[in-house]
Amino acid sequence: MESAVQTKIDSRFVLKVVWLDKDVALAVDYVISKGTSPLTPYYFWPRSDAWQELKDELDKKNWITDHEKIELLNQATEVINFWQEKGRVTSMLQAQQKFPSVVFSGTN
Repeated sequence: MESAVQTKIDSRFVLKVVWLDKDVALAVDYVISKGTSPLTPYYFWPRSDAWQELKDELDKKNWITDHEKIELLNQATEVINFWQEKGRVTSMLQAQQKFPSVVFSGTN
């Protein structure tokens, strides 16, 4: 458990999610000191293949390790799957509780 917590604390990136009734948007920010800086734009699922667009954008940044890319894309997959299964009946607060290392914003 300690290593999982340490990984979250030391992470250079954070997945950001906008939780909406008809869409879920995904983006990645770069963690700088005590703040963040946008690394990617938001990609909206299911309007587009947000996972693939996020992957393509991360692949352009050769300074991001494969491990970091996989970790971010796995988180994105989990969030998309959860939204598809329970998004319409789950509040943003409940989603935040399920994914504590993801930063959420939204309208519900």
